[in-house]
Amino acid sequence: MKFIMFTKHLQGLALPEIITALQAVEVEGADLCVRPGYPVNPENAEKELPAASKMFAESGLSIPLVTTPGDFLDPSKDETERVYAAAAGEAGIENIKLGYWHWHADNGGYWSQVDAIRSQLDGFSKLSEKYGPRTCIHNHSGTSMGLNSCAVMNLVKGFDPQHVGVFADTGHLSIVGEPINMALDIVRSHLAVIAFKDLARTPGMRGGKVVRMGKGFVDWETTLNTLKSMDFSGPVSFHSEYSGEPVDSVIDLARVDVRFIRSLMKK
Repeated sequence: MKFIMFTKHLQGLALPEIITALQAVEVEGADLCVRPGYPVNPENAEKELPAASKMFAESGLSIPLVTTPGDFLDPSKDETERVYAAAAGEAGIENIKLGYWHWHADNGGYWSQVDAIRSQLDGFSKLSEKYGPRTCIHNHSGTSMGLNSCAVMNLVKGFDPQHVGVFADTGHLSIVGEPINMALDIVRSHLAVIAFKDLARTPGMRGGKVVRMGKGFVDWETTLNTLKSMDFSGPVSFHSEYSGEPVDSVIDLARVDVRFIRSLMKK
């Protein structure tokens, strides 16, 4: 497995500072947030994404995954194709995480929405086939159409896993998913990336709250044993979504997260 860190909560840092942060956390690369307000964004990706990848490589790091904006859902837009083209070739990005489709009670029913999403995924699959980076759907609790393993497989089943994959999230799966070993087995054919974070329920709060690893609902030993039995060798994105914390604290907490997982792996 290749340990990387999600850069969402490193907002405000320039790319050289992000590289220094990742080196301090002791990961091998980035789940690079390519969104407005970040050094690399959909507007400048054609130039800046290959440049960022080169900068990372010169520092001994990689960018196996980029995370796009939450509304990055239309394969026909020029902006979408520009991001895929930027991620190809010299940039060498292996995976692109899409935004989120949400279920709506007044939008023709669940299955008609699945059909509509699969039609859009067909467009994304063609972009992946053309440019190389795999399209990934992230498990997310709430009304996300990929909230757990069974739901996300309704979207991706039948697509070539080289072009369309699943970004399994331990935290979200722990509050809306199947038992983690079952959840990972369900998506085994399309499992491309996994996110490591821990969630707990908070009274009055929809979904869950990110807590320190080992303090939430995730069964970490079963997670790691299952991934080992599956010979999973893809990227593991440490999300470290400690909202409200200053950037320096996020870096420190991410370092602790990585050490927590490495200590479990030694058992």
